[in-house]
Amino acid sequence: MVRVACLLFFLLSLVGCSNPAYVSAPAAQTAGGEVRLWEDAGIFTLVDRLIGSARHRVLVEMYELGRNELVQAMGAAEGRGVEVRVITDPTVTASRQAVKILDSLRVPERAYPVDDGRHQIDHVKLLIADGEAAVGGMNWGRHSDRNHDYVLETRNAIELDRLARIFDQDWNLAGGHPAPLPQASGLVAQTSPGGEIRSMLERALNRAVHRVLAEVYTLTDAALIAEMVIAHRRGALVRVLLDPNQVYNLHAYAVLRTGEVEVRWYPVPKGALLHAKIGLFDAKLVLGSANWTLSGLGVNHELDIETDDAAAVRAYLTRFESDWARSG
Repeated sequence: MVRVACLLFFLLSLVGCSNPAYVSAPAAQTAGGEVRLWEDAGIFTLVDRLIGSARHRVLVEMYELGRNELVQAMGAAEGRGVEVRVITDPTVTASRQAVKILDSLRVPERAYPVDDGRHQIDHVKLLIADGEAAVGGMNWGRHSDRNHDYVLETRNAIELDRLARIFDQDWNLAGGHPAPLPQASGLVAQTSPGGEIRSMLERALNRAVHRVLAEVYTLTDAALIAEMVIAHRRGALVRVLLDPNQVYNLHAYAVLRTGEVEVRWYPVPKGALLHAKIGLFDAKLVLGSANWTLSGLGVNHELDIETDDAAAVRAYLTRFESDWARSG
């Protein structure tokens, strides 16, 4: 887009360098309905329940799988007759170790065939259990519960169907039978195949009139940064929280400040991360696994979901306001 390129060129000519500063971190809780927003360590309450209560299917695609209790829970589900299938990223040490345990428990698993030449990863975080699903940014690592992150639980039949189709697409690819789904525009979006997540984020940004409130682990994508400045210039309240420990965020911070966008460093506790990739665009919430980077939006296999559920929006808005007040 010409306006994005022109604005970005102008901003880059002005920026210097900024240094991060931070203090210590908070926590919060959420609400319910057909969808529900979960956050932080509470996400594992949801995961435990979904796997433990499943009677028909448990489908998992997880970048980092390192929580032994969840591996054992999947084995127990397989043992009681549930269809369990697991896809992992073979580049993650913890996931490779978990796969050995899954094999010993006779849980069907496959490694996603990442493209090493492109430095690709399978960054998806997806759980489908019977008629519910959980999609978001939280890994299942041994210490992932320390991180600030979000997951959307959904019982929406259309979303569940799309999520199951993406899982089957990936399962078939991992089994040597690639059959990529055609690119679609909907409430569930993937990257590689396709560029649906970039389209989803750009659409939400371009349409935002009143507010853009984002919490992002890594933000480097020039087009999205420029679109945030454009949103600010057309009168929207734009506020961005970044993880100060990610050196890649320094440039985005400087460019946003130059464009007069409000941006702060999230107060990350020691040993934790602001691992979220989430934005509220007026009344539309977009979250998932994709960092707002060229890799997240064009190389890695990623999964995001969009909702305008009022309870989920309120839950995020409450947490964001708390996070913003504590950030510097």
